Amino acid sequence: MRRKAWVAVTPALVCCCLGLSIALVAPARAQTELDRTVLPIPEPNYPHSTVLDARDATPPPRFQITAPKGAPNVMIVLIDDMGFGMSSSFGGPVHMPTAERLASQGLRYNQFHTTALCSPSRTALLSGRNHHMNNMGGITEIATAFPGNTGQRPDNVAPLAEMLRLNGYSTAMFGKNHETAAWEVSPSGPTNRWPTRSGFDEFYGFIGGETDQWAPSLYEGLSRVETPHYPGYNFMTDMTNHAIAWMKFQKSLTPDKPFFMYFAPGAVHAPHHVPVEWIAKYKGKFDGGWDKMREETLARQIALGVVPPGTKLAPKPEAIKDWDKLTADEKKLFARQMEVYAGFGEYCDDEIGRLFEALKETGQFDNTLIFYIIGDNGTSAEGGMVGMFNEMTYFNGVSETVQEQLKHYDEWGGPSTYPHMAAGWAVAGDTPFMWTKQIPSNYGGTRNPLIVSWPKHITATNEVRSQWHHLIDIAPTVLEAAHLPEPTSVNGTVQSPIEGVSMMYSFENPKAPSTHKTQYFEIMGNRGIYHDGWFAGTIHRAPWEQQPRRKLQDDIWELYDTRTDFSLVNDLAAKNPAKLKEMQDLFTEEAIRNRVLPIDDRVLERVNAATAGRPDLMGDRTSLTLYEGMVGMSENVFINIKNRSLSITTDVQIPQGGANGVILAQGGRFGGWSLYFKDGKPTYCYNFLGLQETKISAPQALPPGKATIRMNFDYDGGGIGKGGTASILVNGAKVAAGRIERTQGMVFSADETAGVGLDAATPVTADYKEGDNSFTGRILKVVIDVKPMGVAEKAEAENAQREAMLKKAISD
Repeated sequence: MRRKAWVAVTPALVCCCLGLSIALVAPARAQTELDRTVLPIPEPNYPHSTVLDARDATPPPRFQITAPKGAPNVMIVLIDDMGFGMSSSFGGPVHMPTAERLASQGLRYNQFHTTALCSPSRTALLSGRNHHMNNMGGITEIATAFPGNTGQRPDNVAPLAEMLRLNGYSTAMFGKNHETAAWEVSPSGPTNRWPTRSGFDEFYGFIGGETDQWAPSLYEGLSRVETPHYPGYNFMTDMTNHAIAWMKFQKSLTPDKPFFMYFAPGAVHAPHHVPVEWIAKYKGKFDGGWDKMREETLARQIALGVVPPGTKLAPKPEAIKDWDKLTADEKKLFARQMEVYAGFGEYCDDEIGRLFEALKETGQFDNTLIFYIIGDNGTSAEGGMVGMFNEMTYFNGVSETVQEQLKHYDEWGGPSTYPHMAAGWAVAGDTPFMWTKQIPSNYGGTRNPLIVSWPKHITATNEVRSQWHHLIDIAPTVLEAAHLPEPTSVNGTVQSPIEGVSMMYSFENPKAPSTHKTQYFEIMGNRGIYHDGWFAGTIHRAPWEQQPRRKLQDDIWELYDTRTDFSLVNDLAAKNPAKLKEMQDLFTEEAIRNRVLPIDDRVLERVNAATAGRPDLMGDRTSLTLYEGMVGMSENVFINIKNRSLSITTDVQIPQGGANGVILAQGGRFGGWSLYFKDGKPTYCYNFLGLQETKISAPQALPPGKATIRMNFDYDGGGIGKGGTASILVNGAKVAAGRIERTQGMVFSADETAGVGLDAATPVTADYKEGDNSFTGRILKVVIDVKPMGVAEKAEAENAQREAMLKKAISD
């Protein structure tokens, strides 16, 4: 029998015990009374126990954060580079039955807006703050030193995913992440702006603006994963499979825990990669051209009720030719480009439909708040006037003629192409507006379809909502739906206020006045301002123009009354100069408040990290030592070998029977270089934009044992993209040499990487297999040494760069 321990009962002891009792009981009833404005929610500070034996003590309730009662699952689907007039759910020619079905049981928003560009739109969406407050005035690759444009989200702008995760949600992101600074995407980090350090428990996708959908460069969490190589693979299906699996895990293991999924395909951003059966659906459907497409789309939009009756079709930009003035070859090529784009869009929508069906299988569809956003900006006109079969030609100032592109007609959209379409289709895809992606000063760049579904709480079905809203309104809508307050502090940092407003008021009230009254827009000098039905904007530079049209202070502004002019065709600037001045002054106020100033309209200067003032992982280094297993290094974190002489030296161990496989490669099928062994012979291949492979190879296979291989490249100089002489040395003796007539002066790839011992995604050369080209021996190390460029040579290269880009603009 256990002996009792007797103690004197004093007033102090009674107070102590009472306090302990209250402390232990309070958390149980406080779960619904938590202060959720400070995240993470702090654990209760229980008094230290004075009881010796656990059998004589009562444990406090386990502290666990759960989402508020009734908090829904949330799913945000964001299509890439699809404008207002593309999807059939808003009258466009791209058949998207999933979007149509969702709209038929939910709401279509026909005055919803983006920022007109990728990274800015995504950071605004995921934070509820304007893009400059996210330091994302442009894409990360053109970030500068100015606040508002640094490309690095500040700690006082916590993402929605982090708010939800710290409030008891499971969170996951699938697809495209273009919100992480390009120079931070390496194993050296920092990783605090990677998806899984930005509120997402799970991430599967690619980091950057685009990827090869047939052979993507992928990450899972913080780790690179091997590029899948099997027949029929496409990333669109792959990412959907991962999303479905994750969602089913959540609802199987923790059925009462809500989830937040951000599903962001790379579709339909270039490259337009889609299985042939989806392309075949559109055979001949665009032979009538983009002018006819615009007219037919507007008629369908009016019939659907997403565009008001009497809306006029805005004129095309002057640079876009009338379809009936094109040659037969141009029409044939351009129609094919649009067939592929449309097939890509329908394929993407079909995979999203598969995701929604899986959600229904879990029984969670009705309690899931879905935002299906069709486009992060207007349709892309970055394909120029004639499009391209390899987008890397554009980035290197090399023009593709219609006749050259027609050689790839049958393979367009397949693994051997990296295609983009002519700008005329972009304008048509933004019907009824005039402009496209990159133009925030016109609704063609910023107005995108939004479909909202939440059957458990939205009783209205198949209705249109015309309240004026913006991407920054999604986050506060989610918080209100989840019964969560806006946090004032997250992870120890006082937060910048959310700038968006909730849209929930509009779910059941189609006639409610818009609550989003004012919104600025700015991308690289193109700027606009909306206020209470009025819109003013200025076109500073078109997407196909390499330089601004005029100085910022000399820009010509336009003025529209959007309450009666849906498509922005009646410019009132001359008739109402006082209103225009009022709107311009309001833009300046909003620009100052949101860190938009100073406006940076530089083009080529922002491509160069040094002149732009952003970090460069390599800096001025002229030597880089690499080791076996170092793969997946993007061009932004790798030493720049372009437009200069260099050497690559490697110490290898050659196995019995001879060596095969890659020593070091950069780029891939659409441009790059590789140092490798074939049949025991060290070989160097330079692949110029997928157009020409030049190979220099040793005449004899090397015997087993250690060897030092060196490749020297002596650059001709005289500007960028010039040729040179490559030579191969084995143990100090030259064994082969040859001319390389042309090199890529600006970029090898937007998505492919450099790797030691493996060419990971598409192969640089057909001399080895895709995905099966690992070096069969051992690589001890690889050293790259580049010759520094002198001041005069730098200036010459920069001038040549400008000349090449201007030639591209003129030829288009």
